[in-house]
Amino acid sequence: MNFHKKHTLLKMLSIFSVVRGYTIALILFAQYLTSIFILSPNSAVLEVLLDPYLFAIILATIGAVASGYIINNFYDHEKDLINRPQKFILDTMVSQQTKLKLYFILNFLVLLSASAISFRAVLFFVCYIFAIWFYSHKIKKMPIVGNLTSALLSITPFFAIFLYYQNYNQLIFVFGFYLFLILAMRALVKDLENIKGDFTLNYQTVPVVYGERSTKLMITVLALINIIISLFLVFNFDLELMDYFFLGSILILTLSLIIIWRTSSQKQYHIIHIMLKGLIFLGVLSITLLKPSLILNKIF
Repeated sequence: MNFHKKHTLLKMLSIFSVVRGYTIALILFAQYLTSIFILSPNSAVLEVLLDPYLFAIILATIGAVASGYIINNFYDHEKDLINRPQKFILDTMVSQQTKLKLYFILNFLVLLSASAISFRAVLFFVCYIFAIWFYSHKIKKMPIVGNLTSALLSITPFFAIFLYYQNYNQLIFVFGFYLFLILAMRALVKDLENIKGDFTLNYQTVPVVYGERSTKLMITVLALINIIISLFLVFNFDLELMDYFFLGSILILTLSLIIIWRTSSQKQYHIIHIMLKGLIFLGVLSITLLKPSLILNKIF
């Protein structure tokens, strides 16, 4: 591989890292699974996959999320140098100027996609893009409020497809609240993991302002609420095989709490962070277990 090709590949990997391509892929996967198995269970798979309006919504969503990660990376440039030096080196393969250009290009494409749906969709994504920028610029540095805003912004894209299908299933909102709490936990764990850089740059995060013990107490409360929600979902909804996901999540959350109270190391916090990300990934996959009989019916 010559130098030019290698340099181009590194730049592509850098962009993938900045926009967190794995998360973008997960959101795309989650939105289609939610549409197929929950919001439009009576439609054939191809009918959902080939729906141009749904495609436009999902395209706008992943574009808005990707641009959000870019602007977030732009503001976290100095902090990543301390907390994630290896990721920082990869991310700097693309200049800050190029990142900003890509940010504006993506936002333009988001609004273009939204305009193919409706004026309300354009307004929705304009507000969403602004909210992400305002979070990265101001709210992120506010303890507790920043964590909750981060979690809320992460689940907001799903409201776009709810509005499209006009299906306000109670289960969706309970599961959405469950996911919101997991994301809030993850944000707090991430703050514990990044405490060195936050303290150095005077970021007013929860661990910096209230201390590690108080942060762990908050994570514990969120985990206990989610355990209660898991039991509520298992005993009050017909989830079929998805019951196993929520029962398994209780074990993962319990294990996370045991680890978090026994450690103060960045490495262990990172492990918990990965566990929670894995729980989110399994939660997305488990959507297919909600109505397993539909899998074969929809495919064949």
